[in-house]
Amino acid sequence: MAGELVAMSATELDRLEIIRRVAEQRLSQVEAGVQLGLTTRQVRRLSRAFESSGAAGLVSRQRGRPSNHQLPAGLEAQAVAIVRARYADFGPTLAQEKLSELHDLRVGRETLRKWMAAAGLWVTRRERLPPVHQPRHRRSCLGELVQIDGSDHEWFEERSPRCSLLVYVDDATGRLMELRFVRSESAFDYFDSTRSYLARHGRPVTFYSDKHSIFRVAKEHSAARSNGVTQFGRALAELNIDIICANSPQAKGRVERMNQTLQDRLVKELRLRGISTAAAGNAFLPEFMADYNQRFAREPRNPSNAHRPLRHEDDLDQIFSWQEERQMTRNLLVHFKRSAYLVTPGPETNALGGKPVRVHEWEDGRIEIRCNGRTLPFTAFDKNPVVAQGAVVENKRLDAVLAFIQAGQSERDRSRLASKKLTLRQKERLRAVRVTAGAPAVGT
Repeated sequence: MAGELVAMSATELDRLEIIRRVAEQRLSQVEAGVQLGLTTRQVRRLSRAFESSGAAGLVSRQRGRPSNHQLPAGLEAQAVAIVRARYADFGPTLAQEKLSELHDLRVGRETLRKWMAAAGLWVTRRERLPPVHQPRHRRSCLGELVQIDGSDHEWFEERSPRCSLLVYVDDATGRLMELRFVRSESAFDYFDSTRSYLARHGRPVTFYSDKHSIFRVAKEHSAARSNGVTQFGRALAELNIDIICANSPQAKGRVERMNQTLQDRLVKELRLRGISTAAAGNAFLPEFMADYNQRFAREPRNPSNAHRPLRHEDDLDQIFSWQEERQMTRNLLVHFKRSAYLVTPGPETNALGGKPVRVHEWEDGRIEIRCNGRTLPFTAFDKNPVVAQGAVVENKRLDAVLAFIQAGQSERDRSRLASKKLTLRQKERLRAVRVTAGAPAVGT
């Protein structure tokens, strides 16, 4: 029996002990079934096998036999040979698809992964060397390189909706240079925060950011990008400030680590002061930055300040506006963001028909059309009026006509608010205009 015991698994050894106790009538079959997790019928079958064959009767009869799911002999060598010849640079998933589609070889993805790893065609995740991110020396001067990023987080916990924090960190000193709570990262929000930065510190040499579409052109020939430059990049170029996009989060690790620190310290400071809105948070941020910099900022290796003062010709109001080039028609009509604007005819504007113009838009919705550095007078042009402009309406029908006009305007506004092409900022502006005009509210 000793030889039989050696060939038994741990589960079979446990069964042997309990079945022996059943055979010696020291344990009932029902109790044995409870301990083994088997039914009484299964215990009875095991007891009969033990009585007839001893411990060998409890050994599984499948042991030593080939599996019913065993793959055909030679399949591994055939599959590996095909992968080596034609799909050496394929991953296991794609290689398995091609073997099934083009070679009629049915093999599991994980099985092929093991075969490819054994043949040296695939390096498993466990065997891969982790990427090495060597540390980079800090810049030497304050303002030489400023890392910027937006951190989306529950900054006010459950006291206020989730929002983003725009973070500006100096690379040389680790100082917090600018913080601002915003609803979400947008070009206008970065315009406002950068304008505040420039007023406080001057113009840095370079901003260092991630590959967000605000900083980097991801799709060429987009309406919001001129000559491969984003609106934010265009504004910085006018201010003679460079912007560099990091290739990975580790490359701008200083601002990434700062985000983690702020998500811990700033959240708790806001909670202790009972601050629950972005406006109140922005009012507190200068105090927080001053305290943080006093505690943790370090002195630069070079005491020189690389920030440059703003120039007299730097019109920040013009620079930090949304600007797009348009071709004015010969009828002095300019199309911009699904709207049309009619330049006022006159001796100075008639000659500009068919020439390129630049349309400026500000966050509050103001529009300005400029050509050759000169501002052109214009009026908004409604291409689809509900009622003809200047139509003659009898006094007794005036109420009905006005109601009809108001209903049509509400329907058009409702359609615009439902459009995915409008940004959240444009939708809020449209609702605010309706409230100011006393119009009934429309849905989102």
